[in-house]
Amino acid sequence: MSQYFQKEIECASRNEIENLQNDKLVKQVQHVWDNVPYYRKKMEQKGVKPEDIRSTKDLYKLPFISKADLRESYPYGLLGAPLKDCVRIHSTSGTTGKRVVAFYTQEDLDLWSDCCARALAAAGTTPEDVVQISYGYGLFTGGMGLHGGSEKLGSLTVPTSSGNTERQIMFIQDLKATVLCCTPSYAAYLAETMKGMGLGPEDISLKAGILGAEAWTKEMRDDIEATLGIKAYDIYGLTELSGPGVAYDCSAQDGMHINEDHFIAEIIDPETGEVLPEGLEGELVFTSLDKKAFPLLRYRTRDICSLSTKPCSCGRTFMKMCKPRGRTDDMLIIRGVNVFPSQIETVLMNNGYPANYQLVVDRVNNSDTLDILVEMTPEMFTDNVGEVSRRQKDLVADLKSMLGIKANVKLVAPRTIPRSEGKAVRVIDKRKLLD
Repeated sequence: MSQYFQKEIECASRNEIENLQNDKLVKQVQHVWDNVPYYRKKMEQKGVKPEDIRSTKDLYKLPFISKADLRESYPYGLLGAPLKDCVRIHSTSGTTGKRVVAFYTQEDLDLWSDCCARALAAAGTTPEDVVQISYGYGLFTGGMGLHGGSEKLGSLTVPTSSGNTERQIMFIQDLKATVLCCTPSYAAYLAETMKGMGLGPEDISLKAGILGAEAWTKEMRDDIEATLGIKAYDIYGLTELSGPGVAYDCSAQDGMHINEDHFIAEIIDPETGEVLPEGLEGELVFTSLDKKAFPLLRYRTRDICSLSTKPCSCGRTFMKMCKPRGRTDDMLIIRGVNVFPSQIETVLMNNGYPANYQLVVDRVNNSDTLDILVEMTPEMFTDNVGEVSRRQKDLVADLKSMLGIKANVKLVAPRTIPRSEGKAVRVIDKRKLLD
């Protein structure tokens, strides 16, 4: 049976949702025009005024906002509320250039908590549950977002943050945690550590995992569900929009429901900016309808996916987005071929390897090289050179079939590749592409 946090809106008719979006969009455009000079200038340059936007059908008239705009306007250039009304900031985890700083009023935080509470409820969480938050806290949105949602739902909230894995496992056992919130790679690492301690799914009470903040495949989901004995739910969000809870998995696990009373989603052609029809794959663009301190209109996420309003078995009527299959800015172009890490992960896991791998891209004699380091499981590990060589050749063949180019595969011993307590570092690109 499906569970809801705010059933009236989660199961509203499509007509009710669209009317609500129309009303909110008109008000939000006026709010941005009045309070964000940076964006007003972009609208003026495009010849658009607030009165030109009367419904979501006019959304295409508005200019896009990109991460470059956010960095250019750092730190206060996109602030949409007086600083005295802002109660918190969060920041992206980017490693180059200016970080993106997002601001929140108390109302913004309350609405964000509602979104995360919906995600937890969709995963079957109730006030009877113990929710362990193993996302990082601090400037990263993961920990604070799910923390707010769990408390809003009335669940016992365990703010362990990330790291200290053996202590995490102790709390899972001692407090009988039933819901785990963390990145997919950390969930896999928890399962791996538990196995090393002689523990299995039968030794813990977990029933569900709310896993997000990084790309992961269906194969990785299946592996996590088997090794932890849980049902693993995806959750989607960006610091620029609020954080996790923009969209979330339901019991159907067939795409994530977008909280459409707070966000409008579009799919565009990443090259032309043209809005694409429902069902076609392209770049995901979001407009925040309620956020006052950091209101973004038509923000280009760079995530590649598609949208659907087909009825869902869970009863929710919110539009669904498929799991992003990659990003336009994370996509690797190797010898003229588009390569996504998710494609490589699918091949590895279909061949029985864990989701512990690293891609090293370089350029030698003006030609791109792709080296893939892959951990063997303890059961696979052997000093038989012939067996290792055979396994490597099999992977090279399967990867070439998937990618269309040849990669160099090196199998390494278990636990050789560095683990991350946050987002996993999958790609090391050594090419000097700007020279």
